[in-house]
This record gives sequence, C-alpha cells and structure tokens, in this order.
Amino acid sequence: MKLLAGLLVGGALFVACGEAERPVSSPLADVEAPVVVAYADAIDMEVSGSPGAYQFAVTVSSSDMGCDQYADWWEVTSEDGDTLLYRRILTHSHVDEQPFERSGDPIALYEGEIVVVRAHMSTGGFGGVAWRGSVASGFEAFRPELSFGAALGSREPLPDDCAF
Repeated sequence: MKLLAGLLVGGALFVACGEAERPVSSPLADVEAPVVVAYADAIDMEVSGSPGAYQFAVTVSSSDMGCDQYADWWEVTSEDGDTLLYRRILTHSHVDEQPFERSGDPIALYEGEIVVVRAHMSTGGFGGVAWRGSVASGFEAFRPELSFGAALGSREPLPDDCAF
C-alpha cells in the first residue's frame, strides 16, 4: 500500500490510499495545535511639525482578516510605556491595503522627548515592531517586551466598532 496523502482532522490522521480513506493512529492526536498570535507592526514612521505640535505618520503592516482581526490603532507613549500621549484609532480593517499609512493629530512633545510609537492588533494586542526615539535624535525600530505598556491596552480612547 502506498501513502498518497495525509490530513490531520480533529486529532485523527486520514490517509488517502488509492480510492479509499481510512483513519490511522497518530502521535499528534493528543497534541494541541500551537496558538498563533497576530501582531501589528509599525514598520515605518515620519514626524513633521514643530515643538509642541509634532505630527506622526505611521505605516502599519498587519494580518488583517476583516473586523474579526485587524490593526485597530497606533499610539505614541512615554519612553517607559506608562503614559499614553496619543492614540490614532483605525476604524476599519485594511485587508486589501497592506501595508498602510495613517497620520495623526499634532501631539504636544518637545524636540528631545523620547517616546515609543507602536501599533495594536484587535486580537493579539501589543507585541509587534515599534519605534523608540525623539525628534532631535531620530528613531530606531525595536520589539518591546510583551509587558511593555500593557496597561495602556484598556485605556481610552478605544475603538467603538469596526466598519468593515
């Protein structure tokens, strides 16, 4: 008998042998599939404006799948992640527009103030690529610890709904 194809379904392995399929025992039958967490990455950013009124434009890359999973905001936080300085709510998914860029309103920052710019995924929360730096010294991409600024995830403003 020649194994032509195999498929793991609900813990049972089915193999196709010619015309017939039959279940076969599998060492994977009792193993749970790993949970894959989707994060939104802030893959690029630009800053314009002047002290006390800097405007950020952030490019986000995310595995949007519609309103069930989408990048729902990007934000600017203090260097330690304790203070939310600005949040740009994204009102819909961007399934067919990846990556995408969105600008925000002016933020009251001084030129040397070190901040973190990051994106948020509706299903995975924080955890993607972010940026740290200041207008004066520039910004570097990094991946913060999952615990960085975690409390900000429930702080207002939050998305009301996903349009599409």
